[in-house]
Amino acid sequence: MARVVIRNLNKMYNEVHAVKGVNLEIRDREFVVLVGPSGCGKTTTLRMVAGLESITSGDVLIGDTVVNTLPPMDRDIAMVFQNYALYPHMSVHDNMAFGLKMRKFARVEIDRRVREAADILGIQTLLERKPRQLSGGQRQRVALGRAIVRHPQVFLFDEPLSNLDAKLRVQMRVELKKIHDRLGTTAIYVTHDQVEAMTLGDRVVVMKDGVVQQVGEPLELYNAPANRFVAGFIGSPAMNFATVGVTEQQGAIFAVGEGMQLKLPSPFAARLQGHLGKQVTLGIRPEDLRLASGNDADGLSFAAVVEVVERLGSQILLDVKVGTGTMVAAVEPTIQAKIRDHLRLAVNAERLHFFDGGSDVAI
Repeated sequence: MARVVIRNLNKMYNEVHAVKGVNLEIRDREFVVLVGPSGCGKTTTLRMVAGLESITSGDVLIGDTVVNTLPPMDRDIAMVFQNYALYPHMSVHDNMAFGLKMRKFARVEIDRRVREAADILGIQTLLERKPRQLSGGQRQRVALGRAIVRHPQVFLFDEPLSNLDAKLRVQMRVELKKIHDRLGTTAIYVTHDQVEAMTLGDRVVVMKDGVVQQVGEPLELYNAPANRFVAGFIGSPAMNFATVGVTEQQGAIFAVGEGMQLKLPSPFAARLQGHLGKQVTLGIRPEDLRLASGNDADGLSFAAVVEVVERLGSQILLDVKVGTGTMVAAVEPTIQAKIRDHLRLAVNAERLHFFDGGSDVAI
């Protein structure tokens, strides 16, 4: 087992600066997820750690060793790809054993490791089958088994679940977490799926345009996003945003936008004092909106018109028109709402988010 340290890592493709000054320390036995939209540099970063991409500048350390110039086979890592990359003419046993055979391990040790990994993954009965006889989930388990038998210092995962259907992805997320807890190996996992990131990662690294936007535990990113991008990327459904002006009326601070005028609680009022007379971005998560009642405080609700009703069973998503903008509210499944209904939505005042109108940094 080992920690992984990335120091000021950069990658250039001719004039394209794909990875920009990434600094990250992944602790021994930690499961860290790199997440972001397509083209954000997460896979390129992983491939530089693996030795599959050259490093333009910066350092990668595995343990205490700088591995910049080491070939992948000498880095003591194991990688699981989006494509299972199984040999079609080999049995499951031989696919899992292949890397050990190439490293001249004894037959008895190879067989022991393969059966141990098969037991962990629940594929003991599949060892004599060929890949074509397996389902997608079973093939993914074989690819994991091929990595597990290596007993590497670090596991690297490059979107390994993206080829699976929705139900199987949920199942495999649980299995991956169990396997990591059992093996205790340092792991770096790349995905574009923020749900995977939130459920799997001990810590999550959010990237955009080759730059790390924020690093933190899943709930830290959810509750205290560093900027508007992180706020909008983490959470499903995504956070609602609205441009509002910060004004003071009779000693109280208000966020005033098209279709809304919210009287802000004291903590937010203090934070926004320096933004009086300016425009900022207000962020409200869909789950922090609900139908207003007579018990709600004045100044913490606004009018909306229902445009779409999405009934999901455990909740209802209301796509609503607020002024000329739109928002999504996640409400109780018992709510009776129809398209074109006029209603008022109340805000959970303690969970509002504000971002600077110019820099998008959290206020």
